[in-house]
Amino acid sequence: MQVPQTKSFDSFISEFKTTLKSLFHEENDINKLSVNRGLPENVLSEIMACNPLSVSIPTEFGGRGNIVQENLTLLSAASYESLALSLTFGINSALFLQPVAKYGQSEAKAFVFDRFMKMKNMGGLMITEPGFGSDALNMQTSFVEEENSFHLKGTKHWAGLTGQADFWLLTARKQAPHGGLMRDVDFFICDNSAHNQQIVVEEYFENLGLYQIPYGRNILDVKIPKVQRLIPHTTGVQMMLDLLHRSRLQFPGMGLGFIQRMLDEAIAHAQQRAVGGKSLYSYDQVQQRLARLQADYTICSAFSLKSVELADIKNDLTPYGLEANIIKTVTTDLMQDSAQSLLTLVGAAAYKLNHVAGRGIVDSRPFQIFEGSNDILYIQIGEALLKLMKVAGEKNLYTFLKGHSLTSRAADIVKDLVSFDLDLQQQQRKLTELGRMMSRIASMNMVIVLGEKGFRQDMINGAISMLRQEVANLVCDYNHEQSTVIIENYQKGSIWQQFV
Repeated sequence: MQVPQTKSFDSFISEFKTTLKSLFHEENDINKLSVNRGLPENVLSEIMACNPLSVSIPTEFGGRGNIVQENLTLLSAASYESLALSLTFGINSALFLQPVAKYGQSEAKAFVFDRFMKMKNMGGLMITEPGFGSDALNMQTSFVEEENSFHLKGTKHWAGLTGQADFWLLTARKQAPHGGLMRDVDFFICDNSAHNQQIVVEEYFENLGLYQIPYGRNILDVKIPKVQRLIPHTTGVQMMLDLLHRSRLQFPGMGLGFIQRMLDEAIAHAQQRAVGGKSLYSYDQVQQRLARLQADYTICSAFSLKSVELADIKNDLTPYGLEANIIKTVTTDLMQDSAQSLLTLVGAAAYKLNHVAGRGIVDSRPFQIFEGSNDILYIQIGEALLKLMKVAGEKNLYTFLKGHSLTSRAADIVKDLVSFDLDLQQQQRKLTELGRMMSRIASMNMVIVLGEKGFRQDMINGAISMLRQEVANLVCDYNHEQSTVIIENYQKGSIWQQFV
């Protein structure tokens, strides 16, 4: 057993921020570093010397104890300077260290955490496969049980830290006696430095954005010692849901620092820039954009508070798919919107990879795709809402929202907008719109809770006003009947030059 860290978290995070400021703004230029693939080894080594991943390691193994608030604060501090760096920490913590801490066998945890603490190792997760992205439960990577190990074979791609991580969590399905694959999913710790556990990188992808994180296609033909299998508390599928929901609940950590950076940059630019003989800051449209950015910051702060409430590693997050999906989708939408707002305010100069706004657009866009595409998650939110209403025997949207814990405080604010009955059988496109609507009302509810805790009320009021406006637009979209479909062979009769 290692001695747990005794340094206060305030000192820990202050030293971490100081290191990032020195590395990215004094010794190097983050705007130049970010247009190259990967971080220079000396820069990464100095960052890892701060032991940032100790926040996700239990105290009995020398870590800080997996405290959600510390984890989110670390992610925010990193994303203020570099979204790619924050995602690197997020991959390590939510997709490797936390699952190992919760489900790993004692012997495996001891040597994994020792390597992270002493050798500054890193870890990632491989789920996605060619042909099986969002359809993860049909993954084709398989395993058979041998005398002392599990033999895994398959192909994985789009795993963050491809070729860089020292450890991997690998997902696979057991080969059934009849030759097919079992439905359940198993997780295995792969030590890429050990005999028979080397993963072959077949191709590195030229990913658009997040240049500091390598992605690629990996070939698996590895033998994993039995002690390195994760032990689910119920089933492997439920373990995967617990893992993914906990990860989605940590998106506000990465989102908050990024949005704050966009806000600070936007305010500074608007105050310094003169257009038409007066400060850009004085224009009403600019004030509206800045207020929107500040609302985004407030909303993401509310999400962080909710995540601290829910995401403790001791909690089983399997039943919290609605909360996790709402927080993930809205956070990532706000991240992309905030980068777009900053780019609009700055203008052409921001449309460069070496500008924080241009870089922010390409770096934040994948967050709306990985760990569940937002369109799919909004459909799931809409489906969950209709299912809950059906169980409650309620068709009126306002009445239901008033009685649900995720929306009860916000329901009266939008009563005039949502006092209508729902058809409990919906088109998929309507489910998407319904999911967006539900997610914004639940976001408003979390903002109200944040205000009740003492967060400054003028910012709470601004966020509520922005969210109400968005709900009004979404209700309008939802109530507009639209069932257009793609027209096949559209070229016939649609060549405009024929009508000159």
